[in-house]
Amino acid sequence: MRLSSLADYAVVMMTAAAREGVGGRSNATLLAGQTGVPLPTAQKLVSRLAGAGLIESTRGTGGGIRLAREADAISLADIVEAVDGPIALTACVDGAAHDCGLEMQCRVRPHWHVVNQAVRAAFSGVTLATLAADPVESQVMDADPRPGVFA
Repeated sequence: MRLSSLADYAVVMMTAAAREGVGGRSNATLLAGQTGVPLPTAQKLVSRLAGAGLIESTRGTGGGIRLAREADAISLADIVEAVDGPIALTACVDGAAHDCGLEMQCRVRPHWHVVNQAVRAAFSGVTLATLAADPVESQVMDADPRPGVFA
């Protein structure tokens, strides 16, 4: 699974906005400059993120954008879904007709919702505050695949 480029850019921009805090104001031009996201894309994302209620956008003098709520109350799932829509690994889970030759006989299709819920839960467990925080080198360990065992 790979995020769309737009969702990836939205996460990068929201992380930059989170460093400003809820009261801090920025704008699409500044965020584009800070992140390297092309300005037209940044402007498009500001519109989508505002529409989803993740940022507040004010036009005019003294305007700009800011987080609509605290960074720890915004999840990775919120950002991705604001840009890409509901998190779903396969197209057959939305109930619409699809161009899949296996759809009528597929025995896995009824179970995809469980997988999608697990992926969404994982994304929901990561907050914007976590993404905006500076990584602490001492907390990064090479983990052994067995729980509780570190290299």
